[in-house]
Amino acid sequence: MVKDEESLKERISELEHELAVREAELHRYRLELTKANTALEKMIAQISQEMKFAQTLQKMLSPTELPNVQGFEFSTKFIPGSRYGGDYFDIFEHEDRLRFGILISSSSGYSLSSLLLSVIIKISSQMEARRGLEAHKVVSVLAKEVVPNIQNDDSASIFYGVVDRRSYEMQYCSVGIIDGFLQVYGQESLIELLPTGPSISKNFNTEPQSRTVQLNPRDRMILATEGLKLSQNPLGVNWGGHGLSQAIQSAPKQGVHELRNEILFANEKFSQKSEPMRDQTLLVTEVKDRVIKLAKN
Repeated sequence: MVKDEESLKERISELEHELAVREAELHRYRLELTKANTALEKMIAQISQEMKFAQTLQKMLSPTELPNVQGFEFSTKFIPGSRYGGDYFDIFEHEDRLRFGILISSSSGYSLSSLLLSVIIKISSQMEARRGLEAHKVVSVLAKEVVPNIQNDDSASIFYGVVDRRSYEMQYCSVGIIDGFLQVYGQESLIELLPTGPSISKNFNTEPQSRTVQLNPRDRMILATEGLKLSQNPLGVNWGGHGLSQAIQSAPKQGVHELRNEILFANEKFSQKSEPMRDQTLLVTEVKDRVIKLAKN
């Protein structure tokens, strides 16, 4: 009986010691967890600040005033995403005043967006695009500059079009996932401006190609980054390209601003969110007339 009591006391002592050790370990784990949470909060705050800075910079660099191109009317909207971003767009005239370029790009994240934007600025400053290079050659130059510096699984989509107001033809090159539609006046169906190559990634080795489309009075062209069609409703269903094309066809038949507003309204109504998770850029162009006024000598 005495032996059993001694054994029980020893066992209780062992358990008390094990409990003390576990409590000490638990206390240490709690301290480490507190430190980790503090570091994580600082990291989240830093990333959030960097994202806000990137969004602000991106918004500042996006054109606030579009060129007055006779015979064409433009309506644009850039909505920064709350979590993902990387959109950019520009419309600029060439040295040849009867030609102008349309550029819209979308990146998987802000780091690649900054890289792509720096290359765009570099090429623009070198007047590569403004000298009248073919659309696919401009995209090729961009890709060659960007690809060696792409990290991880980042990717970028680019649409570059050149409109010649002599013939009202647009030559374009589209790589990746930029949705493009041509709404021909008087026709119900839309002409999709299909991509001519895959997204630009670190494994990109495709030679971009160009296509040509004819523009006529009252025709409208719609370009949208993937942030629009990737919008999800509360059930997790994407708006998709069908939602975009349906919104275009439901919009008023005239007016670039009316068309732009209808698309954005339909997208917001579907997603039930006023602030998208991913950047959204929408660019609508309408051909007004074919009058070309040459400058006087």
